Amino acid sequence: MARYQAGETAAFQELYTRYAPRLEGLMRRLLYRKEEAADLVQQTFLHLHRARNDFRTGALLRPWLFTIALNLKRKHFRTVARRPTSELGEIDPAGSDPGPGDSLERSEDQAAVRAALAQLPAGTREVIELHWVEGLPFAEVAQAVGASLSAVKVRAHRGYKV
Repeated sequence: MARYQAGETAAFQELYTRYAPRLEGLMRRLLYRKEEAADLVQQTFLHLHRARNDFRTGALLRPWLFTIALNLKRKHFRTVARRPTSELGEIDPAGSDPGPGDSLERSEDQAAVRAALAQLPAGTREVIELHWVEGLPFAEVAQAVGASLSAVKVRAHRGYKV
């Protein structure tokens, strides 16, 4: 990030290559269409670009980037909730397009995990997605969701318990 702030354009490509797949995975968990997830990832990097000079040197980039992504995801859901849905035919209820190599069992497991996550409250779901699915340590999850470390641990415990 320091190289990108210094004006090195190749550094942005490196950041995108490193973080875009993880962000897309995060966005796909509750979005039905790949296009929506890809659009939110693009918006995340647009926000990163616009706010690159606000990033504090020495701070961790991953929680900052995930905070931007989560805020965009929340905004997306607020916007979608306000308008009627007329494109139900385009929605993939499983949330992903299984490839030819995916087994039926794996697809069923993924659907079960998505269904379980969808039943959790939004705050708990975000913590579990970031910690368990994305592999972020609790300290970075706390930064990303804007909560204390102990609150994040409590949310995760409650979510895992369910």
